[in-house]
Amino acid sequence: MFPENMRVLIDEGQIQQRIRVLAKQISADYQGRPLHLICILKGACVFLTDLMRQLDLEISLDFMAVSSYGARKQSSGEVKIVKDLDSSLQDRDVLIVEDVLDTGLTLDYLFRNLLTRCPRSLEMATLLSKPSRRIKPVKAAYVGFEIPDLFVVGYGLDYAEKYRHLPFIGVIENEA
Repeated sequence: MFPENMRVLIDEGQIQQRIRVLAKQISADYQGRPLHLICILKGACVFLTDLMRQLDLEISLDFMAVSSYGARKQSSGEVKIVKDLDSSLQDRDVLIVEDVLDTGLTLDYLFRNLLTRCPRSLEMATLLSKPSRRIKPVKAAYVGFEIPDLFVVGYGLDYAEKYRHLPFIGVIENEA
C-alpha cells in the first residue's frame, strides 16, 4: 500500500534491468578475484540482494550501519557508525553497496574509515546518485541511476521507516 500522492520515478522492470547491467560490469571487472561486498544498512539491503544474485563471482558479505538522517528528510551532516563490520578488510577487494549517493558526506567518511583497514581495493556501487547535491567529491564506480534532487522512497529506501517494501523508486508529492 502506498499514498495516493506518490508517483513512480523508476519502475521495478527498469531497476532489475539496470542491476543486470551493473552485475555484468562488476563481474567483468573482478573476474577471477573474490569480492567482499559491504552492504550499508538498512536502505541498500534490497539492492544488495538483487545485485549479488546476478554476480558471476565468488563473493563474501558484511554489513555496516551508519546514520546521518534519523527520521528527517535532510542529512544532519554528522555521520555515526551504528554497526561496524564483523570481518577484516586486509588485502581484500571490497565493494561498498549503497542505496543513494547524495551529498557524499557519509560515503566520504566511510571511504576514509575503510581505507585505514588496508583493503586491496575499495570501490562503491550505488543504486541512485544525486550529483546536484554533492558536497564532497565522492564518485561511485558503479551507478544505477542518476536522479534529480528529489526525496525518494521504495526499494529499500524509507521515510521514517515507511515504504522500504515498495518494488519501485517513488516520490511523495505535495506532502503537507
